[in-house]
Amino acid sequence: PSLDARQDIMVVEVPKLAKEAASKAIEEWGQPKTKITHLVFTTISGVDAPGYDFQLIKLLGLSPTVQRVMMYHLGCYGGGSVLRVAKDLAENNKDARVLVVCSEINSVSGFKGPTETDLHTLLGLGIFADGAAALIVGADPDTSVERPLFQLFSTSSTILPDSDDMVEGHLRQSGLSISLSKDVAKTIAGNLEKCLEEAFKNIGITDWNSIFWVAHPGGPAILNLIETTLGMKKEKLIASRNVLSKYGNMSSPTVLFILDEMRKKSMIENSATTGEGFEWSVLFGFGP
Repeated sequence: PSLDARQDIMVVEVPKLAKEAASKAIEEWGQPKTKITHLVFTTISGVDAPGYDFQLIKLLGLSPTVQRVMMYHLGCYGGGSVLRVAKDLAENNKDARVLVVCSEINSVSGFKGPTETDLHTLLGLGIFADGAAALIVGADPDTSVERPLFQLFSTSSTILPDSDDMVEGHLRQSGLSISLSKDVAKTIAGNLEKCLEEAFKNIGITDWNSIFWVAHPGGPAILNLIETTLGMKKEKLIASRNVLSKYGNMSSPTVLFILDEMRKKSMIENSATTGEGFEWSVLFGFGP
């Protein structure tokens, strides 16, 4: 289908899918939606104006004064990026409650017929899937009515050296074309420990098996190489592997699915924390 035809579908369906995820998050939060002060929305599935954030506010019946941030075309690092932005908003605006939403329909944005001459595109088509996730971020929770599941301690973003062509996404008349370099797993695994050392240097953590992992599963090869390079126990990436197996790589919402998988498993096992009993964690994504 043409880009026009894809857009006609996505501008309607991406906000509708987002509404389903957001409604569930608000219901579990248990507070009136009038308390939502900000909205941070990310997608790589099309672009429109007014944006998907505008449409979602109308679909949910939120206040027209909700402060909006629309983040297009981040891809697989979108889930971590919206949390980073939401943290800053929550900590710098008294009583802020930020609705964070990731919604993707990759089957429409990037689907192409198979061709033996374009194996990079075939790889992407085999991995990517559709999905949406949402959560509420705030600071200074009212513990009489709010039950925080995780705490955001610090956030960062890093451009890896020589990574220009590792993951690419280009809008063409035939839709979104995704290209993955054969070296993407090696590039990520080879640079990850340096990023971890920088993130945890003030906490004193150097044992990567002593934290719980919310790792974006770009594919099994990436998870395997991260595991080997960092000397990780097999169980550390089970949540990431389970989500990849059940739902595929949904791009931005995937890390939020992993968070949900982990807290549900932790509750079933009666763990001391929602992170399988561990106090500290790393959540990371990677993309273009």
